[in-house]
Amino acid sequence: MTGSVTLLGVSSRRLLSLDVFRGLTVAAMVLVNNPGSWTSVWWPLRHATWHGWTPTDLIFPFFLFIVGVAVPLALGRRLEVGDSKGRLALRIIRRAAIIFALGFVLHAVPSFDLATIRIPGVLQRIAVCYLVTALLFLVVGWKTEAVLAAALLLGYWGALTHVAAPGFQAGDLGPEGNLAAWLDRSILGQHIWRVSKIYDPEGILSTAGAIATTLMGVLSGRLVWGGLGVRDTGTGLLVGGLVGTTFGLLWGYWLPINKSLWTSSYALFTAGAALLVLTACYWLIEVRGSRWWTRPFEILGVNALAVFFLSTLLARLLIAIRMPGPDGRSQSVQAVLYDAYFASWAEPTLASLAWAAANVLLWLALMWPLFRRNIRLTV
Repeated sequence: MTGSVTLLGVSSRRLLSLDVFRGLTVAAMVLVNNPGSWTSVWWPLRHATWHGWTPTDLIFPFFLFIVGVAVPLALGRRLEVGDSKGRLALRIIRRAAIIFALGFVLHAVPSFDLATIRIPGVLQRIAVCYLVTALLFLVVGWKTEAVLAAALLLGYWGALTHVAAPGFQAGDLGPEGNLAAWLDRSILGQHIWRVSKIYDPEGILSTAGAIATTLMGVLSGRLVWGGLGVRDTGTGLLVGGLVGTTFGLLWGYWLPINKSLWTSSYALFTAGAALLVLTACYWLIEVRGSRWWTRPFEILGVNALAVFFLSTLLARLLIAIRMPGPDGRSQSVQAVLYDAYFASWAEPTLASLAWAAANVLLWLALMWPLFRRNIRLTV
């Protein structure tokens, strides 16, 4: 526990608007990941079935975009005070390895089966995207980053639409027949998402789009780090956001917006949307000085990685641990608590939403003492 530079931000001379944006995003992530009942989820908190998007489909790319924005703010300052690139590279590799391992731990709970344990995942994708983009930041400039982001978007588009998976036609973007899904099944075998068994939403090839999302965050972070005035910075963020969302939506006519595939149109659209939200936070907080509403999101934002990991771990344990229910039958702790304190007084969708909101409030309460003591749970 330390007050030094963190993975997803900096603790000295922090950019409050980025912390707040991060807190908003992790609060939304906890809300979406912890319904009282998966059969009674309010529609904005559901992912799109396949093509298309809902508000929930914005959350993960927002998180990756924020990781990218934080890279220049954290590493740029380290370079300014004389840290060597070699030492920073070792720190980046170590952090990425720990985050990847934490994701693996989550997949091992409640039961560990080496033959079928899922290898990809949310934290694993964060680790890979952070590793690639942070190392690139150390050795290339913004022009190269921009070219690489464009190359990833265009190259991934070309692969999905012009390279046929064996047994399927080129351009097949269905759950089973797309190139990314075939590659995951071929390389990872049983180690993919158990819900689908035919593709992994955090798979190998689709990580190209996710890295592009993170690189667009790095480019935005360079703009914030570049020393422009707050109004010029805010204007630049706004323009970038409008361009990204507009062209991402237009691209969607030729390449559908799809989170599970992390299509290039999806990467561009969600990066633009993230820029617009960051612009709103930046304008309200840094330009207008409006801070009366920020504290809850700042509390969650400075320990976002810990909140995500611990909330996911708790949710899995509550489902895994069994206890006698009111009728004497064995039920999960989560089911007993949900039925007694939420489902008993509200209709199913409202009860499920209330349970999810209670999870957000729980982690806000748990993180509050750490925030007051300036404790950052870092890796």
